Amino acid sequence: MKFQVNKDVLNEAVSFAVRLLPQRTTLPILSGILIEADANALRLSVFDYDTSAQVEIAAKVEESGRVLVSGRLMAEIVSKLPNAAVDFSTDGSKVQVNCGSAKFSLLTMPIDEYPSLPEIPATSGTVSGEDFSAAISQIAVAASREDVTPVLTTVLLETTKDSISLVATDRYRVAIQDVAWKSNSGTNEASALIPAKTLQEIAKTFANQGEIAVSINPADEKDLIAFKANNRSVTSRLIKGNFPAVKTLFPEKIENFAVLNTQDLLDSTKRVSLVLERESPIKFTFSSANLNLEAAGGETAQASESIDVQLTGGEVVVSLKPQFLIDGLAGVKTEYVKIGFTNSDNPNRPSPVLITNHSTKEKESSDSYMYLLQPNLLGR
Repeated sequence: MKFQVNKDVLNEAVSFAVRLLPQRTTLPILSGILIEADANALRLSVFDYDTSAQVEIAAKVEESGRVLVSGRLMAEIVSKLPNAAVDFSTDGSKVQVNCGSAKFSLLTMPIDEYPSLPEIPATSGTVSGEDFSAAISQIAVAASREDVTPVLTTVLLETTKDSISLVATDRYRVAIQDVAWKSNSGTNEASALIPAKTLQEIAKTFANQGEIAVSINPADEKDLIAFKANNRSVTSRLIKGNFPAVKTLFPEKIENFAVLNTQDLLDSTKRVSLVLERESPIKFTFSSANLNLEAAGGETAQASESIDVQLTGGEVVVSLKPQFLIDGLAGVKTEYVKIGFTNSDNPNRPSPVLITNHSTKEKESSDSYMYLLQPNLLGR
């Protein structure tokens, strides 16, 4: 195999593929990147049985072929190459990478043992890469980082004829966002549980790639979802399980709520939380005059701050973990934020607060983003 390729193009392609490689694996071969050259095209692929990524780029191919080398080592080398064309060739069990005066020799990995990449099923529909990536960044933070309950480490993706709904929860908060999409099927409705970490990488990859073609396998076939745009594709194995019915937790109407400047609340929360020990909450007192934030870091430090608020309904006192609130506010894309106070049938259990976008002090936003926050939201 022998080819020449633009350094920047190769670097971008390798970085894209290697980003989805597992950090640790019991099978060293799965840490490799498969390089295939044929007819002036170069394909770079990775696959660890759970997630695959493939990208195709232009290259001057003199001799076609296939080779497998260490993915992360390849990425490190390519990122540090000088600004010149990259010459790539095989020599027995080694790969030669030359760029300017820089020369590297890499040992190949046994390609015969490398698994075949999954086939991408027919396209189910298309979605804006920018909108889809923005929605993922808003809601994926609410997914659990603990593998004890695998289904809570996922994002629930549900499709209808004209929208995709994304839902994530870790028992303490729930985040929901809807994105417009064009369905290609007559059935329209489908659902999938996708690992949140994988979906976050997909968001970074496809944010600036225009429209994304999404393929969801039928339930009676292999559990797989695929995303494809501009010669790039990613597949992910779906997680099996029953996602909690968290949408029923959202109230239809809220009569007691506060409207605040989003950035003011975010900045104040970050400042006041500086004195707190880990996992300690901030006390928020909402009154007709202002919102008062109070934090106590034991006997060593205390902090308080007041900001303007427009309150509808009675005074409310609630304690919230600052980082959870900051995560929710990060998903708000408007100048003002609405914090709604829900009612609980249990007087001994604090009611959740609902965070949504608010265009101005007086006008609500049409954006569908919702973030419901309460300690121990679903119980343990």
